[in-house]
Amino acid sequence: MRTTVLRSAFWVCALAILAMSLMPPVPQMPTTGWDKSNHMLGFAMLMVLGRWAYPGRTLLLVCGLLGYGALIELLQSLTPDRFAEWGDLLADGLGLFAGWALGQVMAWLLARRVVSRSSDE
Repeated sequence: MRTTVLRSAFWVCALAILAMSLMPPVPQMPTTGWDKSNHMLGFAMLMVLGRWAYPGRTLLLVCGLLGYGALIELLQSLTPDRFAEWGDLLADGLGLFAGWALGQVMAWLLARRVVSRSSDE
């Protein structure tokens, strides 16, 4: 059940990023205020969710999500209101690294918590 929820959250997030990336810009769209940080935040979130949803498949996630970022840039080049940028793909990659690092820290903290609980018993 937990895996299904995590995988659903991952794919919903991926689809939401695709939709927001391809729709015409509107003032009500959620933003960090800087396009590159939007990319980094979105792809960091995808990486964190992906690590939880598909444990042990980090390399596949990184390659797949970087390819997904490239696909989004390609699709943006075909829309009248958006355009592709290499800087956006770089920001996606930096977001993936940040999400991976955050996942590492979270796993370490969780492992410490488990060890601490077992030693208290």
